Amino acid sequence: MAKVPAAAVAASGLVGGFAVARWTKKRPLGGVVLAAAGAAAAQQWRQSAGPKTAAALSTAYVAAFAGSHPLAKKVGAWPAVFTVAGGVGLASWAFADRRRAASV
Repeated sequence: MAKVPAAAVAASGLVGGFAVARWTKKRPLGGVVLAAAGAAAAQQWRQSAGPKTAAALSTAYVAAFAGSHPLAKKVGAWPAVFTVAGGVGLASWAFADRRRAASV
């Protein structure tokens, strides 16, 4: 069975967490989506690139979430979320998913 790349899981977690929080008006529910996707991505990162890379990418995921808030004040909420999601997705691909794809 083919796995969804961790880059897609992580980026979707950031976008999906924000979308759920915004549309339900329940921020904790968005946090659940964000955390679940982050945990799933971290597990894949650990499997494909090892614990150090997984820790670094997990830190980037949390930093992207935190960084989207001040960025949103400058560019708007959705552009900020898409920007940080793209950054995390790119980092995930570069440091974990690309390795897995090359070894398959």
